[in-house]
Amino acid sequence: MGVTMVLLLLSGVSLFLFGMSLMGDGLKKVAGNKLELILYRLTNTPLKGVLLGAVVTAIIQSSSATTVMVVGFVNSGMMKVSQAIGIIMGANIGTSITGWVLCLSYVEGSGGIAQLLSTATISAIVAIIGTIFRMVVRKEPYRSIGDIMLGFSILMVGMQTMSGAVAPLKESERFIRALTMFSNPVAGIIAGVLLTAVLQSASASVGILQALSVTGTISFATALPITMGIGVGASCPVMLSSIGTNKNGKRTALVYLLLDSFGMAFWSLIFYTVHAFVQFPFMEMMMGPIQVALLNTVFRTVNISILLPFHKWIERLVFWMVRDMEAEEEKDKEERADFELLEERFLSYPAIAINQSHRAMNGMAKKARKNILRAFLLLENYSREKYQKIQEKEILIDTYEDKLGTYLMQMTGKEMTVGQNKQLSKFLHTIGDFERLGDHAVNISCVAEELYEKKLSFSEEAQSEMNILQRAVQEIVDLTVSAFCEDNLETAVKVEPLRERIGVLCDELKLHHIARLRFGACRLKQSFAFNDLLNNLERIAAHCSNIAVAMIELEAEEFDTHEYLRSVKGLKNANYSRQLELYEKKYDIKRNKKGKKKS
Repeated sequence: MGVTMVLLLLSGVSLFLFGMSLMGDGLKKVAGNKLELILYRLTNTPLKGVLLGAVVTAIIQSSSATTVMVVGFVNSGMMKVSQAIGIIMGANIGTSITGWVLCLSYVEGSGGIAQLLSTATISAIVAIIGTIFRMVVRKEPYRSIGDIMLGFSILMVGMQTMSGAVAPLKESERFIRALTMFSNPVAGIIAGVLLTAVLQSASASVGILQALSVTGTISFATALPITMGIGVGASCPVMLSSIGTNKNGKRTALVYLLLDSFGMAFWSLIFYTVHAFVQFPFMEMMMGPIQVALLNTVFRTVNISILLPFHKWIERLVFWMVRDMEAEEEKDKEERADFELLEERFLSYPAIAINQSHRAMNGMAKKARKNILRAFLLLENYSREKYQKIQEKEILIDTYEDKLGTYLMQMTGKEMTVGQNKQLSKFLHTIGDFERLGDHAVNISCVAEELYEKKLSFSEEAQSEMNILQRAVQEIVDLTVSAFCEDNLETAVKVEPLRERIGVLCDELKLHHIARLRFGACRLKQSFAFNDLLNNLERIAAHCSNIAVAMIELEAEEFDTHEYLRSVKGLKNANYSRQLELYEKKYDIKRNKKGKKKS
């Protein structure tokens, strides 16, 4: 094999891989990221999982890509290992479809209609249409269809280039002798594993085998062990993708390896044992591209048909091979479970990545709210353990901001719909405000510590007023977190009127405190703690307002956003004024004091 032949073969492989990638990416864009959503929503039975896995893999042209995606789903908690097993089984079957598509590259004709149906003609026509769609048409769906067509044409050209590169080998006695070595099952399997591990694609390996079969030197005895090895080699990128995942992610990747390893072991033991006694006559049969595609499909389909009834046993086996961690490690893992939602594998699928980001931000929001509640309870009943708990949770909240911020910024360069861009903007606008809520919880805990260590306490009247303000702040935090987690704009519009009421309450409390200082009801040494507390409570309300307004600005379609925002600045509409009036009655200092006197 000369240098020119090697270069031609490598260029054919490169074109093949690029065309397959371009076609798969175009198909995913046309599907609008729905394939990924379907994968983890419609897999409640193993058979459904197999069918979905086969269909999705046939579309995106890669069982490794499907399985890597599924590893991400399981790692992030979106899917269970039991659901993933069915999809991976289906992916094993679905990847064999590519071999049948490649058979089109060997359609030739000498004249008339046969020539019109030849590969060169079909590829040329598809490439021309694809170029027009890609370069002339402005609408996005058609540009993606253009990518699909161009990818198909490049894939066909790649296959023809590979076939042309190896065609002279059919005259080479040295090459024919080398191929006979692979009729040895062990050598053939090793060759298939190594080839696929290097190319990172079972479809590409099958394509090369089909190209070699054109020389008329590939027998069934050579093709079978190489096909068995291709399945095992395809698990290499999947296993690599599981590095850094949790236990379930590793179990899912292991399923892919086990399925193909079973196929290799089963056929090696059963088939070759029987052959040793029976001597199958078809072992010396020469294979063509169609026969290679058929062998690949039958081999995979039979494997999965045998393994499907043992679905539960496979699940038990991977759980036995990858044991659960100790209870303390599990608890720490649960605390940080939201970080596992931010899978880098999902960045190529914006619909999934945004959904995962929202779930992680919900966790951040709830933890910030919980820390504020802890701080309020610390003011009533101080303990060093509770104080330390707040500090620890603040570190966790800061980690949320860091990881979410990085993940969201990585998404900014991806192609997204208008709705997805709005969601991304909302997250980027609000992540800092949620982090600041956690900061103010820490500040309040420091006030509680100061009051405890200096043995200070507020007067009965000051404490009564502060309790009213704290209840209002607790409500605005609850409203904000609820509105964000549920994407509820009706709840979000209630936040700003309450923020205005809290602002008025803070001003009233400051004036009342100054009056108490003047008459000696309160002492100066409590003033710093009192003012610090007021400032932090007012800032909490302000950050809640920022979050709510960002939601309304970026998401509202049925609401009159501009009218609402004008009302925030003072031009209040009827709904805003009505809501504000309710809060004024609910958090009225004089009314609450009278109620206490009556009771």
